[in-house]
Amino acid sequence: MKRLRIASLLSAALGLGLVASQAMAQAYPNKPIKAVVPFAAGSATDQIGRAFAQKMSEVLGQPVVVDNRAGVNGMLGADAVAKSAPDGYTILIGTNSTNAALKSLMKKLPYDQDTAFAPVAYMGSVPLIVAVNNDVPAKTLKEFVDLAKSKPTQITFASASTSQLVSSEMLSSMAGIQMTNVPYKSGPAAMTDLIGGQVNMFTADFAVMLPQVKGGKIRGLAVTSTQRSKAIPELPTVNEALGLKDYELIAYFAVFAPAGTPADIVNKLNAAVNAAATDKTILERFSALGFETAPASPEALAQRSKAETAKWAKAIRDAKIEPQ
Repeated sequence: MKRLRIASLLSAALGLGLVASQAMAQAYPNKPIKAVVPFAAGSATDQIGRAFAQKMSEVLGQPVVVDNRAGVNGMLGADAVAKSAPDGYTILIGTNSTNAALKSLMKKLPYDQDTAFAPVAYMGSVPLIVAVNNDVPAKTLKEFVDLAKSKPTQITFASASTSQLVSSEMLSSMAGIQMTNVPYKSGPAAMTDLIGGQVNMFTADFAVMLPQVKGGKIRGLAVTSTQRSKAIPELPTVNEALGLKDYELIAYFAVFAPAGTPADIVNKLNAAVNAAATDKTILERFSALGFETAPASPEALAQRSKAETAKWAKAIRDAKIEPQ
């Protein structure tokens, strides 16, 4: 009898726990959600993240507040989310840096990149533009490569994110040149120095690059995608400019939650992100930046993250970038 009574009490407790968990998921969200952007204000991640956050707020009925936590190629912001409560009230606007490449760029991360996050939803991707300071005596990427070959290590390039670093190092490796990296805390800061001539070259997303190229403040040389961009069709691809066939580097964005976040909450967040990814206003605003969306399930993002991690690991190895 005593065993039966204990078993009955345990069953009741488990049942109450399940009901409580379901009730929490059904009530979600009942307070503001914090969306951590692991890069500086003004970056592509920040601009796209804020637009998505606004639309998600409308869908979820609660404010989605952006919190910029820049540093170490996105690692600081990602770490903060990894260590947050898995209740759906702290999410990460992740990128190829935080959720694919950092594992290969750092000797040790303060979190396990493969297990620290619950994939929520894919947001979209953007190509990058290779550009130089206007005083650099090179009108094309081929001329720039020839210039760099004539001055080994003297040509400098800026980087403030993984995609910016790897794209430039890949270019160096595949073109057979040696450049010197100048690291920055943010893309906008790197852009300021490119315009001012403190660095010679910078490869960054359209959000940072396109207005400056269009405004004549810097000289665009090529795009990093395999096809020319409709936003700036006059720029060739790196492959076209240098006679290559395997160069491609695209930055992407996705939402992640701390591991252990209940599936019902993840699904609600997924629906909100997908609503933003199909929003006409967002699509029109960012199409000029080469932004392409691809709404999908959390499971699809998990598969993409695994494939992207392997892809970036190879790119980093091929570019001979040593883990820091």
